[in-house]
Amino acid sequence: MSDLKRRLEQAHAQGDYAPLLKLIPYAGLIGVECSRVGDELLFRLPANKDNIGNPLLPAIHGGVIAGFMELAAALHLLIFTGAPGVPKIIDFSLDYLRAGQFRDTWAKCQVCRQGRRVANVAVTAWQTTEGEPIATARAHFKIDDPLKS
Repeated sequence: MSDLKRRLEQAHAQGDYAPLLKLIPYAGLIGVECSRVGDELLFRLPANKDNIGNPLLPAIHGGVIAGFMELAAALHLLIFTGAPGVPKIIDFSLDYLRAGQFRDTWAKCQVCRQGRRVANVAVTAWQTTEGEPIATARAHFKIDDPLKS
């Protein structure tokens, strides 16, 4: 059994996804957290002064928001599909809807379609309420064919 698969099984059993996040240095740098709420994963980007792009507002840097959402999509896909490896990004399209204020940011993902080699994931990020997103994104990932693993 691969190290990644073992860590995934442990994360599911314990409900603690921090060991998976530690495998991704950027997740640690910006402070991404992940928790399971019922059947869904909820990703959190805690307010952090190092993530501010515009100190006058202050607002979170757009690149940090994009990185957070891309990481959330990849981890969501990895955790829920049990893919044999970390999915590789093909395409990422992001729509900024509001300024990301200096406060905690949340994200949820939904796998829209998964084939044997490509998966599409929709991501929504918000701060105040889920009904008022600050950004939405669509991501396409290349996933390892489980039949070849």
